[in-house]
Amino acid sequence: QVQLVESGGGLVQAGDSLRLSCAASGRTFSSYIMAWFRQAPGKERDFVAGIRWSDGRTYYADSVKGRFTISRDNAKNTVYLQMNSLKPEDTAVYYCAATPAVTLTTTPKRYGYWGQGTQVTVSS
Repeated sequence: QVQLVESGGGLVQAGDSLRLSCAASGRTFSSYIMAWFRQAPGKERDFVAGIRWSDGRTYYADSVKGRFTISRDNAKNTVYLQMNSLKPEDTAVYYCAATPAVTLTTTPKRYGYWGQGTQVTVSS
């Protein structure tokens, strides 16, 4: 079975950086889309960034373009989210998600596998 385990969250100040990791297991992910979503209290779960494992193609939400970078390490079966220039509005629980697909999608319902989430808190 597919298992996604996030790590790397924490409490930082505005302008700081964090790197989230998502260790994936239970499947060969070469034909998967991997993505990061985030959910702040009282809000919907929003797409942050996605990557097509096969060729590394990436896609970002407008709110994080130029600040966040998604990448994957084939040898470690791990997806990363490098977050720079963090802002208080980036505060949320960040989730790793996976779906067997070719086309990148930003819709949470299209992802069948989810991690448990990791809290990111950015203070002003």
